[in-house]
Amino acid sequence: MDTIIFHIDVNSAFLSWSAQKHLQDKDAVDLRQIPSIVGGDQQSRHGVVLAKSVPAKKYGIVTGEPIVNALRKCPSLVIEPPDHALYHERSRALMEFLSKICPEIEQLSVDECFMDFTPIQSRFPSPLQAANTIKDQIRDTFGFTVNIGISDKRVLAKMASDFQKPDLVHTLFSWEIREKMWPLPVSSLYMCGRSSAEALRKLEIRTIGDLAMADKRVLSSHLKSHGLLLWEYANGIDETPVVSTPSEAKGIGNSTTLPKDVSDRKEAFQCLLSLSDSVASRLRKAGQLARMVSVEIKYSDFRTASHQMLLPNASNTSGIIYDASCHLFDELWNGSPIRLLGVRTSRLSDTAEPMQLSLFDWQETIKRRHASRDSLSIDSSPSPLHSPAPVADKGSQVSPSREKLAALDKTLDSIRQKYGESAVVRGSFLESPSPKTDPESSQK
Repeated sequence: MDTIIFHIDVNSAFLSWSAQKHLQDKDAVDLRQIPSIVGGDQQSRHGVVLAKSVPAKKYGIVTGEPIVNALRKCPSLVIEPPDHALYHERSRALMEFLSKICPEIEQLSVDECFMDFTPIQSRFPSPLQAANTIKDQIRDTFGFTVNIGISDKRVLAKMASDFQKPDLVHTLFSWEIREKMWPLPVSSLYMCGRSSAEALRKLEIRTIGDLAMADKRVLSSHLKSHGLLLWEYANGIDETPVVSTPSEAKGIGNSTTLPKDVSDRKEAFQCLLSLSDSVASRLRKAGQLARMVSVEIKYSDFRTASHQMLLPNASNTSGIIYDASCHLFDELWNGSPIRLLGVRTSRLSDTAEPMQLSLFDWQETIKRRHASRDSLSIDSSPSPLHSPAPVADKGSQVSPSREKLAALDKTLDSIRQKYGESAVVRGSFLESPSPKTDPESSQK
């Protein structure tokens, strides 16, 4: 059975949900039908545009621009303050509705998700008809509209949902990318931000097709691993499955809004190290191991991106969660300034449950036993306690074993429990203060 993936995206979610609330409160004006935005404050003229109506878009107003600029373009612009409690409630209701149609749902953000349609496709005449039925049911049930992209690949389904809006269904299968995707400007490719698009423009790469046919070595030299990721997406290469999480599953995560926008990878890794430390510590206190790690990035223009990965073995070790977070960050980051970073763990299990030892773990255990017996081994790897935050892609550096990292965490937990959280500080945090984190946990 061929894989079929849907990407479901609410059209102008914040504005649609705010407009719907006003109409429910008997307001006569539909914000979606007039020049309006969500974001900031009309009296102070501060803040940025979070969402815009179609009439506002006609004035040249774009998401992420300062409100003062938007008001210059349209002095009669109506500004609606954001209501995040409302948005989360609408999002929860939508995801519950979709989960009843197909349980294989992976939520990407408050207003979008992937659905692995493959298990239920036999119930419908075709994926296109199923998507149109779901789209119409959402509109009739909730009063707002969505776009649905259909493909055999996640990234292509995401791209398809961004085609003409609103309230439409589009396909973008692997065999359609030359016709439908390659003529588009490279800036429209998923994960290609402004800085990446500018770097590609300097290489005379202007369309997605140009990028798909570009030399990977040239892309790697200018954009590192992100350039290779963009090349793969341009060629429709994406084997990432839809990873659904049961609604009853618990997770532990932390996020932090940075004191200033960050555009430096090393600074971002410093923040990820602090977040990973905090998350791993809370896992250990809860007696939990995590099998999945996810990283969230919110850019300075309020766009968000997130990605997740399964660990080879469930863990609550700071170093392992940090390494996974750095790997995910390198896959996600498009080079744009970062306003918020988050690390979250899920697929939790109790530490008392037996854990399978991998072949590599077993080989490492045998090596350490022989080294100890013969007194020939000296551990020359730098201590994670005092060394700067390691860079994830330095594969030549010998990593401490999982057992050593766990023992270190146990020692640090004991010291901090006895003398306070600030009793032991990583050496890398002495150069600059570690970011404060705000827990966002759904633990028991």
